[in-house]
Amino acid sequence: MLIVLALLLVFLFFGLGFAVHLLWIAAVVLFVFWIVGFALGRGANAGSHRFYRW
Repeated sequence: MLIVLALLLVFLFFGLGFAVHLLWIAAVVLFVFWIVGFALGRGANAGSHRFYRW
């Protein structure tokens, strides 16, 4: 029973680590998109290139 509990704990930590790793990758990708949108939003016709309207 103790071995099964230890294996469940290992799988839980492995899953959490994998999910956190994927969340970091998603955060970096979204940050790059935000920077690109911010850079394209500059210039004479800034309103036509925005992803969002604030």
